[in-house]
Amino acid sequence: MDIVFLHDLKIKTVIGVYAWERDIQQTVIIDLDMASDIRQAAIADSIDAALDYKAVAKRIINFVEISTFQLVETLAEKIAAILLKEFDITWVRVKVNKHGAITGAGAVGVVIERHRASLQD
Repeated sequence: MDIVFLHDLKIKTVIGVYAWERDIQQTVIIDLDMASDIRQAAIADSIDAALDYKAVAKRIINFVEISTFQLVETLAEKIAAILLKEFDITWVRVKVNKHGAITGAGAVGVVIERHRASLQD
C-alpha cells in the first residue's frame, strides 16, 4: 500500500463544547495519511495520474474553516468521509489535534482510520 500524506495542516475554526469556545476561533492541526496507488503517477510523472494533495488540502481547509462542530471526533469523521467519497483513496487516517485544549499537554485530539468499504450512505 502506498501512502500519500499531508501533515501539520493548521486551520482556524469554531470548535468546542464550552460557551466561550463557541464565540472564538481555535486552531486545529490536522494530519492525513491516505492510501493511494502511486505507480501510474510515478510512471507518467504527471499530476493528472496522482492524488493531488493540494486539492485535498484546499477541500479540507474550506470545509474546516466553515464548520462549527463541538467535538474533534465529529470533525475527524466528517473529514474522513469527504476524503473517501471525493478522492481516489481506499483508506485514510485522520488525526485532529486541538493544541492547547489541556494546560500542560502538547497535543490533544483523536486519530481515526476509515476504509472506503466501511462508508455508510
